[in-house]
Formats: sequence, C-alpha cells, structure tokens
Amino acid sequence: MTPDPPPADTPPTPPLHSAPPADGGEPTSDERTMAMLAHLLAIFTWFIGPLVIWLIKKDTSAFVDDQGKEALNFQITIGIAYLAAGALTCVTLGIGSPLTMAVYAVNLVFTILATVEANKGVRYRYPFALRLIS
Repeated sequence: MTPDPPPADTPPTPPLHSAPPADGGEPTSDERTMAMLAHLLAIFTWFIGPLVIWLIKKDTSAFVDDQGKEALNFQITIGIAYLAAGALTCVTLGIGSPLTMAVYAVNLVFTILATVEANKGVRYRYPFALRLIS
C-alpha cells in the first residue's frame, strides 16, 4: 500500500541545506542580532568581536557580511587614530591626551548608533572609515 500524496495546498518542504537568501531581502531576526553584535562587541573587544562574527557568518548572510566588514573597517580606522593620538601624546608630552579621549568618545557614539541601526535591519555606514576590507 502506497502513502497518500500530500494535499495540493501544502507547501513543499524546504531543503535541509539551502543557499543563503539573496541580497535584497529583509534581514531575519538572527541576521539583525548578529550584525548588531558585530558592532556592539567592538566597544568591549576592539576588532576581535567583529572579526569573529564576520568570519562565522560572512558566507551565510549578506547582511552580516556587510555589517561585519563595516564594523571591522571602522575599528581598524579607530586603531590608527589611537596610534596617532598616542604618538602625538609622546611627542608633545601630553597634548595628544585630549585627542585620545575624543577618539574614544567618537568610537563609543558611532558604534552605539551602528548597533541600533543594525538591530533595525538598516545597513549602517560610518561617516568615516578606511575601507580596507572589501
């Protein structure tokens, strides 16, 4: 005896390992969360958190790939700014210290803005960042 075929109005079962969604659709809740974490972890781990998130999800989510690269590029830019501020502090015997605090404040503000926008599903672009990872 053969099993009855499913009714015509039943949707087909999706494959277990499907291709990642096309880049144009709305990001899923999981994608938004991972992109948000890529930005948020940068506050606590500098570039390590965004790098880990990006390496894990870059092949499965276009949204996380984009936001992970954006977070990494901005944190690399911030690292260069910290180096410049530190060098200025050493050369000028402390005048670069306020610059270091300004770099910290800029990093904190823009990273929080990026975190909020990524959580909404918006592809956030930092106002200035070296695009070293493309």
